[in-house]
Amino acid sequence: MKGVSQFLNAQPQWVTILASTIVLLLLWQLLVTVGDYERFILPGPVDVWRQLGIVAGDGRLLKHSLITISEVVPGLLMGLLVAMPLGYWLAKSSLAERLISPYLIASQAIPVIAVAPLLTIWVTSTYWARVLVAVLVVFFAIMINIIAGLRSVPAELYELMHSLQATPWQIFRKLELPAALPILLAGLKVGATLSVIGALVGEFVQPKTEGLGYLLVTARYQFKTDLVFVVLFTLVAIALIMYGIVALLEKRVLRWQKQV
Repeated sequence: MKGVSQFLNAQPQWVTILASTIVLLLLWQLLVTVGDYERFILPGPVDVWRQLGIVAGDGRLLKHSLITISEVVPGLLMGLLVAMPLGYWLAKSSLAERLISPYLIASQAIPVIAVAPLLTIWVTSTYWARVLVAVLVVFFAIMINIIAGLRSVPAELYELMHSLQATPWQIFRKLELPAALPILLAGLKVGATLSVIGALVGEFVQPKTEGLGYLLVTARYQFKTDLVFVVLFTLVAIALIMYGIVALLEKRVLRWQKQV
């Protein structure tokens, strides 16, 4: 085992991922074969691949994926726009933190699936109701990272900026934003994956004949377990793409760290 571990560590990351994926698929197929499960209980990788070809070929997968993506992206961006000023305010004002933080923390104890039906009543647009569910899921994780990032700035650097007679805007642009960016982008990575979950919850609660949530519910009711797996893997792919985009942004924005 030690030799195998050393060999895998010496390989590029994509080789390790490919090897682990092949092993998981083989174990999955072995489980289906040995257990002799019915297809509607646990389909094998070949069944899932066949169903993927069907829904991809007739355009259903692309259609529903684009609908879900159109909810995920605005949900993430709106969550970021809400979290940034609120997080900055809470980080800079102890009074605001004492007044607002208890309510924000308490709100996280309420499952989003319980709040989502209210949005369907208050928001007449099905699309925006789904997007707002994604916003609710995303903004808290990003906000917490913004607060943590701003509070990680050493007090000595603030004293230095004040001694240089820097304006509040200069302090924010030259000190606080660069210091908070690494933690902010880490929170954005988490938010990128959570936004997919939020959009899916919105599609569950706000039914409409479009979106991967609708396709998932339809497949479940029709006992098409292979289609359920296709939708789940598609959601994973969307989350990984969103995460990868933020990771590329992080690599580009934080290039200065490697130069320090």
